[in-house]
Amino acid sequence: MPSSEFVKQVKTDSRHEYSHFFRCCIVQPVGAVVLVPALLFAHQAMGQMPGAAPAPSYSDARQTSNRAPVSAPLQSSFSGSVPGGKASSAVIPLSFTDALDRGLRQNLGLLLASDSAISARGQKWRDLSELLPNVNFSAAENVQEISLAALGFKLPGFPRVIGPFSFFDGRLLLNQSLFNLTDIQHERAATLNVKAAQYNYKDARELVVLAVGNAYLQALAGEARVRTADAQVKTAQALYNKAVDQQKAGVAPAIDALRAQVEYQARQQQLIGAQNNFTKQKLALARVIGLPPGQDFTLADKAPYEPLTTLGLEQSLERAYASRPDYQALLAQTKASELSRKGASAEHLPALAIAADYGDIGVNPSNSNGTYHVTGTLNIPIFAGGKAHADALEAEAALRQTRAQLENLRGQIDYEVRTAMLDLNTAADQVAVARSSVDLAEQALTQAQDRFAAGVTDNLEVVQAQEALASAHESYIASLYAHNVAKVEFAKAIGYAEEGVKQYWKGK
Repeated sequence: MPSSEFVKQVKTDSRHEYSHFFRCCIVQPVGAVVLVPALLFAHQAMGQMPGAAPAPSYSDARQTSNRAPVSAPLQSSFSGSVPGGKASSAVIPLSFTDALDRGLRQNLGLLLASDSAISARGQKWRDLSELLPNVNFSAAENVQEISLAALGFKLPGFPRVIGPFSFFDGRLLLNQSLFNLTDIQHERAATLNVKAAQYNYKDARELVVLAVGNAYLQALAGEARVRTADAQVKTAQALYNKAVDQQKAGVAPAIDALRAQVEYQARQQQLIGAQNNFTKQKLALARVIGLPPGQDFTLADKAPYEPLTTLGLEQSLERAYASRPDYQALLAQTKASELSRKGASAEHLPALAIAADYGDIGVNPSNSNGTYHVTGTLNIPIFAGGKAHADALEAEAALRQTRAQLENLRGQIDYEVRTAMLDLNTAADQVAVARSSVDLAEQALTQAQDRFAAGVTDNLEVVQAQEALASAHESYIASLYAHNVAKVEFAKAIGYAEEGVKQYWKGK
């Protein structure tokens, strides 16, 4: 919006705020009424006690009960874990389902989300405690002297100090809020925040599936690259040995042997790099799933390939909006923010509470009398310096932010579902093309080797065919990895990652 319109809007909002402030904070019923209920608790009713404490302010409670539900932890936390157990000398086989189960137990992001859900439940109990009775017991033994001179009594014949004397007081104390709409709304908001935290925990499980699936598939791709590079090294070595033999026999020039040697060493270099990358990918997988440091393992599964029949776009979006836990968490948070706003708006309303006690007081416990006191308090806010209005503004701003985040997430879900479907279809086509390219490159290498063996041409065609085959294998490995990752991401996009991925890998 242009700056002039923005300034005009600010002035309009300010006039509205001052008007609301005047109505809520100045033009309020004036006075406070202290009620003494006629209800007595039989002979052993409650006793002397100071008046009920004022209700907690919205801003104090907002820092707790209206705290935004803990969202899924930072993405970096899902690449870490809390390792369990000790490393063994044996090399363990690790299947995808085993890795996933370990990740769902040990992944750091999931553990943090679990603790956040527990924290939200603790906050709910804290807000609920404002509505439940608070019962305490106190006992005191008092020994004292009183200085009459200090109080201004200076009478002839009277001692200046009276005492010492003592008395005992033991009693049961009760505080109970009978009606406080702000506290009621805070407790309701805290209940929804617990629900949001539970959905966030479910979303964290989905993110663990995504992290473990990606790490395991990367390791499978790395293993495939090592296997392919090793086969290429063996082929290049055989061709190099053949070129050397032909050179010694005088039927091939030295350039053929040199060219074959360069290709052989290039494949060796490729193998060394692939082995290093594969080792690091295994370490990354171990970190994600919480394997003990130093534990060696082998990948028990191979990268599967199976075309996935997906739902239509509209069905996928409907399922995503209904199933995605991050969306459900933000819905619950929005409802909690609405209740918090209502709680802030209720700060100017009266609150009713009761305070009572019952106990024995006397010279000592064996020589005492039972006493009680019951006080009902109606607290009517008159003027709090604009605090209620400020809390209402903060709650309204928080609600707007949450609603904006909800609409943004709805658009993000639409984007993720559409892109996941595009990636899935594209990756499937790439796998088919890459597989055909590998077959063609293998045929081209065989023909080049036959032509070289027959003396029709030099080994330049063989070297070029080797490089083409290596490139085709790399394209196939990359496209297969992209296809499997696209399946995991699609399952995550529609809120079906944990169940969907396990079903896909079952029996693979």
